[in-house]
Amino acid sequence: MFVTTTFTIEGYSIVDYKGLVRGIVVRSPTISQGIMGGFKSILGGQIGAYTEMCEQARQHSYDAMLQHAEELGANAIVGVRYDAAEVVSQSAASEVLCYGTAVVIKKI
Repeated sequence: MFVTTTFTIEGYSIVDYKGLVRGIVVRSPTISQGIMGGFKSILGGQIGAYTEMCEQARQHSYDAMLQHAEELGANAIVGVRYDAAEVVSQSAASEVLCYGTAVVIKKI
């Protein structure tokens, strides 16, 4: 499946719009990520445990968006974006949303 942040795909034309597709994940750190992240926040610097958690959340939301597009019969997604927000500050839970427009494309 073609996935792009642009609204066109070179060499292809959009022949059908299937609509908005999205993948959403709410994730909090594992116990070990929380301990390592808390320790690292005291010392300063990059918090690798939280970086890993965020990357996993991004990947899961991306995968869910792809599945949503496939269910609609799309073969491409254009205009892809990510959005993130803190859901619960005490547990460091965060929401990651990946969204775009599902389309059917045809080679020109």
